[in-house]
Amino acid sequence: MITVNKIIGSSVSLMIGFLIYMFMSARRRNVVYHNMDVPPGCRVDKKLSVFFISDIHRRKIDDKLLAKVQSAHEIDIVIIGGDLAERGVPLMRIAENIRKLAQLGPLFYVWGNNDREVGEEEMRELITRYGGKILDNESVEVPGHPCWGIAGTDDPSSRNVDIDSTLRFVNQYDNVILVTHTPSLFRKVEQLYEPRLMLAGHTHGGQIRIGKYGLQDKGTFRLKKGRAKLISNGYGTSTLPLRLGAAPECHVIVVNYGESVVKECFN
Repeated sequence: MITVNKIIGSSVSLMIGFLIYMFMSARRRNVVYHNMDVPPGCRVDKKLSVFFISDIHRRKIDDKLLAKVQSAHEIDIVIIGGDLAERGVPLMRIAENIRKLAQLGPLFYVWGNNDREVGEEEMRELITRYGGKILDNESVEVPGHPCWGIAGTDDPSSRNVDIDSTLRFVNQYDNVILVTHTPSLFRKVEQLYEPRLMLAGHTHGGQIRIGKYGLQDKGTFRLKKGRAKLISNGYGTSTLPLRLGAAPECHVIVVNYGESVVKECFN
């Protein structure tokens, strides 16, 4: 005989199981691989492999993730797309995350809307301690790829975004990677310049989605006429350590010099 207590007990068990599922989903180490081609002409005879990760927040970068990335590709540059930290995250954890990511390759970083909550000077010291470069509304050359530049903006939350300064020297490069934490800046950048690759995070893909519905759009990789835009679901979580329908992710983008090939796979 089905009783009210049994119904309540079953409902509670299902709810607990569902929460555990969302918690475990948020801890997955998904690496999404993308390929894009650029016209030949750059005097570099190898591929450019970019590792991009954003919205780490409270998560820990572990050796299993590094091994997964390194087993697939030799990484040329590492880009942290903001929200490496948030209020309450111990500086030791942030430092360890930076140290591990710097093992993959030269490291570049842009500010997110939560990073300064742990202290701007502290964040600057940690990034530079491990040889990283903070892109403060500026562009620099990609190591080993002199025809490529990487440009990064501050986050709008700082009220310090300066797109003109970010793009001031980009014309000296054949190709440019534009990095900003907040994807709403893509449109403002494109009014002045069309980067080869644009990277952002911030939205978490909605983090918890019911079917196709979420508070934010799900992350996407779009390739059109040899130019790509990536908005990542991000690697960590904010507010609740739960995910549903918007898997955590980081990315390896492989840029090939030559024929047009578009591929994407999910591991």
